[in-house]
Amino acid sequence: MPGQGTCFDETNPEARKKESVYHQVKEFLDKGETLAVATIVSAKGSTPREVGAKMVVTAWGEILGTIGGGCGEADVKREAIEVIRTRKPRTVRIDLLDEISSDSPAVCGGIMNVFIDPWWKERDQEGSVRK
Repeated sequence: MPGQGTCFDETNPEARKKESVYHQVKEFLDKGETLAVATIVSAKGSTPREVGAKMVVTAWGEILGTIGGGCGEADVKREAIEVIRTRKPRTVRIDLLDEISSDSPAVCGGIMNVFIDPWWKERDQEGSVRK
């Protein structure tokens, strides 16, 4: 998938559509996979990404997008796999406040709260049946 800043050939919009994260998510859902969508819902101090940044995680740990990388993203990935297993959403707190002397790559100086929501194909149908 092309990275940020990659130019697309506008003469082939179908190719661009197939490269989007949303198209990939739809393909996973159409195959019956359950995914987790992790979204930064609040941030305090210095964090690698802003509120609203999203990351999609598959049941086997593949990641689409990013919420910042490093140890914090690995923690969210682990939690996302559990959310997929249980199909129950949760919010996790990612603390990036390690001591500078720890030489940890996680030292950004902030805290992020990340909401992790499971997505599966039947979920939309369940919501419409209840109405």
